[in-house]
Amino acid sequence: MNHPTAHPLHDALHAHVHEGGSDTADPFLAGLADDALRLARRRKRLARSGAGVIAAAVIATVGVAVADGATLGAHPLRPAAGGTGNAEGPTRFSLLPITSKTDNACVPGSDGYPVNATATSPASCVHVDRAGGMTGVRAVSAQARNSAIGWEVALTLGPTDRTRLADLTRTLATATAPRNELAVVIDGRLREIALIAAPLTDGHFAIVSGLTSDTAHDLALRLGTGE
Repeated sequence: MNHPTAHPLHDALHAHVHEGGSDTADPFLAGLADDALRLARRRKRLARSGAGVIAAAVIATVGVAVADGATLGAHPLRPAAGGTGNAEGPTRFSLLPITSKTDNACVPGSDGYPVNATATSPASCVHVDRAGGMTGVRAVSAQARNSAIGWEVALTLGPTDRTRLADLTRTLATATAPRNELAVVIDGRLREIALIAAPLTDGHFAIVSGLTSDTAHDLALRLGTGE
C-alpha cells in the first residue's frame, strides 16, 4: 500500500515486513503500520482544526472575559501552587464597570485605579462604578492552567454571583468604550481590564494578564480553595 504522507513508525514497520519475507507476523505489522499512519493524519487534522477554534475565541473576547464557556484550548494543571490548599479561605474580589479613563496618572487621593506606563502607552487612570458593580465576589473554584494565550487563572462563580455577572455583562456588552469594560480588582488593586464582547451567562471567566506559572498558581490558591 502506498501512502503520500510519510510517517517514521509506518515506514519502519513496512521495511521490517519487506525484509522478513513471508513470516506470519508480517501482515499484522503491516496493518499496525497503516493504523499508525491513519492516527498521525487524524491528529494532524485535529490540531489544525483546534488552532482555528482557539484563534476565533481569542479574537471574539479580546480580553479576560470568556463568553458563554469558550475554552481557549486550555490544559488543566494542579489547582494551586504546591497543592497545599488555602486554609484561610478564598480571597474575595470585585468586578466593577469602567466609567472613564484619563491619559495621565491618578491624582493622589482620588478613587481611580492607576495603570502603569508601558513602551507603547502612557500612564493612565481608570475610574469605575462601584455602586453598579459586584463587590465581595467569591469564586467557588480557581484553577491555574496554561492556555493558548499563556498562563491564566480560570474562575467559576456560584449561582448568585453567576446571575449577577450575567445581568451586569449583558448591559456592558452593548455599551460603547470604555463602558463596555470591566475592572477586576483584587486586594484594592486593579488586576485586569476585561473587554466584554458578549454576556457571561455561565459564571466562568479567566484572569490572563501578565501571569507566569508561579504567579498563576499563587493567584489560583488565593482565589480558590486549592483542593
